[in-house]
Parts: sequence; C-alpha cells; structure tokens
Amino acid sequence: GIGRPGAPEWRGAMGGRTVAVLGPGGVGGLVAALLARDGNDVVVLGREQTTHVIAARGLTVRSAQLGDLHADVDARPTLDRPVDLCVVAVKATALPDALDRAPRDVLGDGLVVPLLNGTEHMDVLRERYDPAQVAAGVIRVEAARTAPGRIVHSSPFVQVDLASTTAPRTRLDDATTALTSAGVQARVLDDEARALWDKLAFLAPFALLTTRYRAPIGEVRTTHRDELIALVHEVAAISRAAGGTGDAATALARYEQFPADARSSMQRDAEAGNPLELDAIGGAVLRAAERYHLDALHTRTLVSALS
Repeated sequence: GIGRPGAPEWRGAMGGRTVAVLGPGGVGGLVAALLARDGNDVVVLGREQTTHVIAARGLTVRSAQLGDLHADVDARPTLDRPVDLCVVAVKATALPDALDRAPRDVLGDGLVVPLLNGTEHMDVLRERYDPAQVAAGVIRVEAARTAPGRIVHSSPFVQVDLASTTAPRTRLDDATTALTSAGVQARVLDDEARALWDKLAFLAPFALLTTRYRAPIGEVRTTHRDELIALVHEVAAISRAAGGTGDAATALARYEQFPADARSSMQRDAEAGNPLELDAIGGAVLRAAERYHLDALHTRTLVSALS
C-alpha cells in the first residue's frame, strides 16, 4: 500500500504503482493516461462498452500543455485485483452505482482518492471503504471526453490537492509523488474541509449561473454581474462557516481572468441532456447554510430554477 509502514512494495512492475481509475471521462481519462505514460500499471474501470473500446485502442490525449500522448491501459467493467491507488473520477450523480466496480474486498488497502465536485461524497466513501484509506482530492483542470478513450485537455494546468482527516499523511505524500511524476501539479494540504470548500465556493456560483442563463462566464460577469457578486459573497459566507477560506474577492478576481467563452461542466451537461450535479453542488451549499443558520436566498433561487 501507499506509504504505510511495513506494507509491501508497490505492486506495479519496475517500481511503479498499480492504479485503478474509476470513470474514464475527461478528468479520469487524462489522469489515467498521464499515470500510464509515467510507467504505472493502470486499469480503467467503466461501462462495458466504453472499456471495450479503451482496451482495444488505449487512451489518446490532446493537450497543448502536456503534449499529445497515447497510452495503452487495461480496461474492464469491474476491478479484479488489489491496487495501490484508486482514483474516483465519476460524476457525483453516478457515484453510488459506480463504486460497485471497485469492491472493497478486491481493492485491498489501496488509497481511494475521489476527484469529485462537492463535499458530501466523502461520507459515502468512508462508509464503503476503510476511512484510513480515503483521502479527499480536489482537481483544477479543463478536460473533456470527445469519444471513448479520447480526451482533450484545454486548460494550461492540471492541479490536484489532497487532504484527509482519516488517512495517514505518508499515504497522501506518496500519492502526490506519483501524480507529480506523471506531470500533475500536486500537493498535500493540512485541512480537508478547507480544501473541499474552497473548491466548492468557487465552483458553485460559476456552475449555477452559467447553467441557469445558458451563457458563458463572459456574459454572466457582465449581464448578470450584480447577481454574480451577491451569490459569490453568499456562498463565501457559508464556506467560511463550514471550514473554508471563503474569500469572495479572490473568487471574483479569478472569474475575471477566465476566457469570456468559458463554460462550466454543469452547463455542458445541461446542453448535452445529461444528469446535473445540482444536488452535489447547489444542494450541498443549501444544506450547509441550514446547518449554520445562514441565508442562502440566491443559491436557493437558482437551485429551484434548475431543479
């Protein structure tokens, strides 16, 4: 396992890790390809039709930052062997059913790192697996699946933060080493709640407003600017109560730096007719507001309009 005293060496050949990536979409496919390119033994877990294509053709990534790459990986519907690291990269809406693809008794003592939006999935994972092998992961990247096994990485960065209230720090350090070696900017943070809520506090206004108005961020920050500012301050206050930094000024400044045509993943899901992560994002904010007795009028209005 990863960094555990007395644990066996890495299971992969030539000192590499054995890694399962659950969900070969834009994020999962990119991470899987990078780890495989770096010499790790990677198995991709997903739907039978998707994994059949990936097993035959591999993963292909187009990336201006990291270079175009192709990686041959194992791909199957269900995990069949223990791994050192299990990256969970499905949408929150698919999480409960998707976890059946990585059974606890097969996974072994591998570290489970979800790269999901929201915060509440951590409870789901700790109920399914040993809490000592579960760490929170936060990823910042723009990557989209254009076809099974075909990924376009469009952002000039791939950044991952890891933190955990239950897993030993040494396991997070070793996972970070693997990701960094593969080309990801990775680091370990001391505060899990802060890591998750800092991501959610930035994501929620972006996702809710771009999806509600079917508009990119450039239009939102001009035509709907007052609503954007009010929502950012509202979510920031809720984030601070839940353990996040809650820095509204920084969030607003980051939105200004986005390309005008930038769209949220929730907006893309809405346009494609896919299930929305509305509950994992907006619902999580509303439930936190209720817990801490804070106003969430703007969030509630948007969630209601999108429900």
